[in-house]
Amino acid sequence: MRDLVSRIVLISIAALSSFSAQPSHAEVSLPAIWADHVVVQRSLPVRVWGKAAPGETVSISFRNQRGSATADDLGRWQIDLPGGDAGGPFSMEIQGTNRIVLSDVLVGDVWFASGQSNMEFSTKEVIHADEELKKANQPNIHLFHVEKRSADFPQDDVVSKSWTACTPESVADFSAVAYFFALNIQADQHVPIGLIEADWGGTPAETWTSVKAMSADASLMPAFATWGQMTELETERLLTVAKENKEKQAALAQGKPEPTFDWHPELRSWLPGGAFNGMVAPLTRFPIRGALWYQGESNAGKERVYYYQSLMRTLIQDWRTRWAEGDFPFLLVQLANFNTNPEWAELREAQRRTLDVSNTGLAVAIDIGDADNIHPKNKQEVGRRLSLAARVVAYREDIEDSGPMYRMSISQSNSVRVFFDHLGGGLVAKGSELTGFEVAGKDGKFYPAKAAIEGDTVVATASEVNAPVAVRYGWAANPRCNLYNKADLPASPFSSLP
Repeated sequence: MRDLVSRIVLISIAALSSFSAQPSHAEVSLPAIWADHVVVQRSLPVRVWGKAAPGETVSISFRNQRGSATADDLGRWQIDLPGGDAGGPFSMEIQGTNRIVLSDVLVGDVWFASGQSNMEFSTKEVIHADEELKKANQPNIHLFHVEKRSADFPQDDVVSKSWTACTPESVADFSAVAYFFALNIQADQHVPIGLIEADWGGTPAETWTSVKAMSADASLMPAFATWGQMTELETERLLTVAKENKEKQAALAQGKPEPTFDWHPELRSWLPGGAFNGMVAPLTRFPIRGALWYQGESNAGKERVYYYQSLMRTLIQDWRTRWAEGDFPFLLVQLANFNTNPEWAELREAQRRTLDVSNTGLAVAIDIGDADNIHPKNKQEVGRRLSLAARVVAYREDIEDSGPMYRMSISQSNSVRVFFDHLGGGLVAKGSELTGFEVAGKDGKFYPAKAAIEGDTVVATASEVNAPVAVRYGWAANPRCNLYNKADLPASPFSSLP
């Protein structure tokens, strides 16, 4: 026993001696976002941060600008250099006890693309994918893909394979919506474009919003109740998934078709604030031009759709506060047409009303969905419509960026007259007659309406409603609706009810 104790003491002394003999400094390190091929936001401060030994001096040289900082007691440092015009490629040198040189650094516009599976939908899956990929050698578009990660508190870095120039190989698994958006913006602005993709299929908006922001709004408490209910059912979900996996394996072993089952959301991907903590918060020091958002399917249910409008307002304000760049552009994609539950109409209305928030834009997709597929493949047009919104909201161009948007309605005897913004040269109906309108009386019951374009308005009537007081359009998960403007952009579904 005495020999054993002596050995333990000797090992402990050796370990302490070894630890004390380690170098007192640590090499300067950078977060994942700062790497070769990074795109820096033009006209905003170039903010670089990282870690080093406490008290270590770190210096940066970039575009004839120099700056330095001293690492704090926890080894953290940050240097802000003046912003500049678009250009590149450049190199950036970071010097401490070690030297880091970043190559192929571009200066242009950086867009943060987030949401769920329709934002995650890859370029290799779109219509005419082979043709699109052949044209995808785009050296002035650079891509940064954030890996999926849910965390209980804000992380100091993301998980990523780092930046890459856009090639047919690198963009094949990258967000198609973000890529086609970038193609259009680069053609318009003629500057390098950086795309940061941070998305996760099947996630609700509450996982992309910080807990701190949501907890300040009592109307969002049901989001936490939904999460609590999911935790109670997690054991049952795991057992169900295990059972279904066995059935799939058995079917495959017998040469039978693989059975299909209902989708079961992964618990961690629904954690309130989880994706924000792991995939957004670590990047909020990195200046951006704006955000692209394609999400809503996971919130389009009876339990969650009614607070979506408040949730999106909170998310947008939360992100803008964290980035501290003012009201940067936030551009949304409205849910496309798809045969599913009727709450999708409610969620589209919440998305439309989000336009009340400053510097927001909406790409309407009610005409380019797939009735039988929640993931429509025409992402080229989604990206183009988002780019139109960006050209107005971010770049202040005088173009038409939207189809007709409901402004107001007035009752006239047995009809309702509807007024619109974004006339785009005039209202048109694609087809022989205008479809998709319904009217309701004081009882709130809607009936299909006969509708006609009169000048810059639409007049809707229904024989069942003598004195209509409300009107709605495209109010179904997969509606038949055909109102456009002469800019060939579809009208957004809407309801006149509060």
